[in-house]
Amino acid sequence: MLVRWGRRRWASAGPGRDRRRSDPNTALGYLEQLPALRLLERLPVPALAVDEEGVIVHANPALERMLGYPEHWFAGCSVADVVVPASSSGGPASVALLRDFAGKVIELAHREGFVVRAAVSRSVLRRKDDPVTFVCFQDLTEQLWGGGRAPEFE
Repeated sequence: MLVRWGRRRWASAGPGRDRRRSDPNTALGYLEQLPALRLLERLPVPALAVDEEGVIVHANPALERMLGYPEHWFAGCSVADVVVPASSSGGPASVALLRDFAGKVIELAHREGFVVRAAVSRSVLRRKDDPVTFVCFQDLTEQLWGGGRAPEFE
């Protein structure tokens, strides 16, 4: 049986048919085999994933470096530990803050006590029923310190 979405043929299904994967020796095949967390770890862009209660489920090494923390320090922490306290009350309100600040500058707490100003992306996971908010950051501290203007960031 052929499954159609719109006017194009996208997938085949039925008895004796399984989804074809790319050859693992090709670039696409290699990407298909990589676990999502491994890809997130390798992103050069600071990224943060939080659950609906504001608990950090993943902070990649780029975010940990930007904020001066050792590897895996944020696992299980509250997003309120990252967002400057004046900006966030913690829990679900912190998650809403991350979503509301998409494309704007937010203040993050560096380990040494100073503030890191960063633009927040929209959540990569955009459905209302996604149990995780996943955002990326662009460090603007030096640019804003020098009196520059924050660029658009999504």
